[in-house]
Amino acid sequence: MPAKANDGKQLDIEVDGVRYQRIPLRTKLIGPDDDLIREVANVVEGTLEEGDLLFVTEKIVAITQGRSLPIDSIVPRPLAVRLSSRVTKTPAGIGLGMPQTMEMALRECGTPRILLAAAASVIGKLFGRRGTFYRVAGPKARGIDGPTTGTIPPYDSSVVLAPDRPKRVARQLGEALGAEVLIVDINDFGGNVLGSTLPRADEKRVERILADNPLGQGTQSTPLGIIRRVA
Repeated sequence: MPAKANDGKQLDIEVDGVRYQRIPLRTKLIGPDDDLIREVANVVEGTLEEGDLLFVTEKIVAITQGRSLPIDSIVPRPLAVRLSSRVTKTPAGIGLGMPQTMEMALRECGTPRILLAAAASVIGKLFGRRGTFYRVAGPKARGIDGPTTGTIPPYDSSVVLAPDRPKRVARQLGEALGAEVLIVDINDFGGNVLGSTLPRADEKRVERILADNPLGQGTQSTPLGIIRRVA
């Protein structure tokens, strides 16, 4: 079948004079009992071509690692409630702006680091610098996703943590599939490669190719895709 973009998304993009297709791949609803390598291999069979790059969203990796928690299972401590109330809400998502996601940041990163990040954020704002909190708190805090109404149930009422050892996961997938693989944190405001089988310079190029998020953030059921050079 010919490649098809998700609704509201573009299949093609040009980066540095080269045209690429970003082909979304549909999966079943993935859960914590699923084997990531087997599920991805089933989806890409017959589709992955030589020279293709396979990108997999961090969320599906984290879910198969058991790093998704129902929101009502998380009891935030008073510190999490206080800190979350000071988080600036952005169109990119709730982030740590709710007590439950902040509680998980405290657990994942440790209270001292989150308090240091909060203090650094206050100082950063005095100098007009944004994003200081997440730079200090680190990727584990930055990778925490809160519940959103557009996500497929049951993950619309879950907190999904950053995946564990994404670089190792990329290597395992790459070895199993015989292809270059990237684990990406991608949303409608940009993306970030968390782990891959590529050199860093190529990772930065992929981030530009995926900058407009060709997968979408809603119920498309396409948590992975292929980057294919076409011209």
